Amino acid sequence: MCNETNAIADIGGVTIPDSALGRAATEFVRDVSTPLLFHHSSRVYYFGAIAGRQRNLRYDPELLYVGAMFHDIGLLESHSSPDERFEVDGANAARDFLAGYGITQQDIDTVWAAIALHTTPGIPGHMHPVIALVTAGVEMDVLGLTYDRYPDDIREAVVAAHPRPADFKTGIIDAFYDGIRHKPETTFGNVKGDVIAMKDPAFRPGNFCSVILGSRWD
Repeated sequence: MCNETNAIADIGGVTIPDSALGRAATEFVRDVSTPLLFHHSSRVYYFGAIAGRQRNLRYDPELLYVGAMFHDIGLLESHSSPDERFEVDGANAARDFLAGYGITQQDIDTVWAAIALHTTPGIPGHMHPVIALVTAGVEMDVLGLTYDRYPDDIREAVVAAHPRPADFKTGIIDAFYDGIRHKPETTFGNVKGDVIAMKDPAFRPGNFCSVILGSRWD
């Protein structure tokens, strides 16, 4: 559980929404999460929102913030189902959270999709800005794919506000593994299969062609 306070920093013109919804999302995730995941999710918001400003995209900051903060909630035991992808668990948690704030179903569906698709490369970038920017933030903070698109002072300010520990690379892989190790079959067809394969030498990932060839069809 992360009990740290969360100072709202203005970085590149981006701040965490200082609204009832924004504050509630911060408190919810801080109360159930680990420091590593809480600060990672906060950085995802900043990097995603800054990418949105760079691309001149229009979006609701509250929806982007909830999408970013809840995107890894499904890794936590308190919000993990026995047989759904962790992305879906996180999307469901965000949906339940937003339902109490008078958010339209369309906006709830947008946040749901942003979380559910954040580990599916090549698709989110063509969708609603909230969906695209959650993935953009994740790809920056975890994979560093767009590292050079963020000026040094912006990167440093984000990390100063929400620290990225020296062992974050191995720490986030461990967090992924701990969150999905009990349901490795849910990694079929997505990038988290690589996590299981790295941590468990006995793991044999599902194979799309084998499913086709082994089906009941003649």
